[in-house]
Amino acid sequence: MTFTNLSHKWILLSTKPMLIVLVVLIAAPCNAISINCSAPNQLALLEALKPMFKMGAIRPVTNMTTPTNVSLYFLLYGILGVDEKAQLLTTYLWQHFWWQNEFVNWDPVQCGTDKITLPRHKFWVPDLVIREFMDQDKAPFVPYVNLHSNGKMHDAKPARVVSSCNLDIYTFPFDRQDCTLTFGSFINLARDLKVSLSMSDNLITAKSKRVMTTLGEWELLNITAVKLNHHDSEDNYVDELQFHIRLRRRSTLYVVNLLLPSIFLITVDLFSFLLPPQSVDRSSFKMTLILGYTVFLLIMNDLLPITGNTIPIINIFFSMCLALMVASLLETILITNLLLSSKNVIPVPHWIRVFVLHFLGRVVGLPWKEVKDADTGSSSVSTLRGCDDNPHEEKEPAMEDRALQELRSLGGDLKVLRLQVEQQLGSTQSSKEWIQVGFIIDRVLFGIYLLFISVSFITIKIIWFKSNGQ
Repeated sequence: MTFTNLSHKWILLSTKPMLIVLVVLIAAPCNAISINCSAPNQLALLEALKPMFKMGAIRPVTNMTTPTNVSLYFLLYGILGVDEKAQLLTTYLWQHFWWQNEFVNWDPVQCGTDKITLPRHKFWVPDLVIREFMDQDKAPFVPYVNLHSNGKMHDAKPARVVSSCNLDIYTFPFDRQDCTLTFGSFINLARDLKVSLSMSDNLITAKSKRVMTTLGEWELLNITAVKLNHHDSEDNYVDELQFHIRLRRRSTLYVVNLLLPSIFLITVDLFSFLLPPQSVDRSSFKMTLILGYTVFLLIMNDLLPITGNTIPIINIFFSMCLALMVASLLETILITNLLLSSKNVIPVPHWIRVFVLHFLGRVVGLPWKEVKDADTGSSSVSTLRGCDDNPHEEKEPAMEDRALQELRSLGGDLKVLRLQVEQQLGSTQSSKEWIQVGFIIDRVLFGIYLLFISVSFITIKIIWFKSNGQ
């Protein structure tokens, strides 16, 4: 009997620690584990936390109907790149998450510390991801999280985020971009996990500007956060927090290397109108400008953005500059042809005479006045009279001086020679009209050049002011 009592006592003593652990585990879903440290050091605290490590696979709440509130913020440490063609934004973030672990708390005086750093895999960690993530995260892995004495947990980790972003490059190089990063869970609904902002927008922006190390093409304007609202009383949705990152491109490089050289070349082409239209040097000069501008665009092609959703206005500007240069060269060829071969072309059509000579001529300040060539007519008549042997002409008296007859014959020959010279060197009414048409077209294209350059300057100024305005 004594032996039986001793065996029962031995069994109870041997199973007592197991029973204590079992009771703790059973009570854990309903109550927090109160940690009692045997000594105020980390080893004693770690030994006391061992029962809690077995519950790292479940959400740390004593009542499963209670949602876990995760507060977060991030700092934008660097803007690594923008891909206009693929519509991608690459950034480097420092992320911070806080949530409550209701399973554990301890006395910081008894355990000697109010915080301990432990491996991440020993705890439940919220599965918060960025919705716009488009590539693998290549940031260094952080294997630890912080656990505080009141059960508060802190997770801080970097992230290299390649996110999708709807890039609008129409106003390049004075464009602004608004990209979003949406934090939310993939599995847990709002009734299980809620997200909130732990720092104000202005403070996030100020700290991000202070810690940013990449001061390249893009400048951070501000970061704002918006809590996405879902109209569902049963919380059957995923709670999300959306951050708007507003960026501005630094345009100095593109203005110096692209816009200014283009404006200089188009201005030089404008002043080429001061050269005489009939000069061969004018055509060769304009052709040289076109070749130089084409080579310039090929060299600077790497600075131009790859087309995204819209065509940048700077590409339209370059195309218009090249089109004006080509039109100027074609107009020079046309005027040169009119000036050199106007005597051999057909008369000016009536609609060209009305529209170009009378209408456009008054607009550009070159009105056309019709002048009748009376001298030519009289010369023709005189010549015809001199050349024609009129049978009814009275015969000279036989006694007329022979020298006078010789002079009259010589005068007739001179009139014929004068008519031939006037026909070869003088211009007719039709040739004068064609020459006037050429000068009017030259003046019209000169006005179009001035208008285009003025509109370009005004447009660039407006876009620049809008880009730099806050």
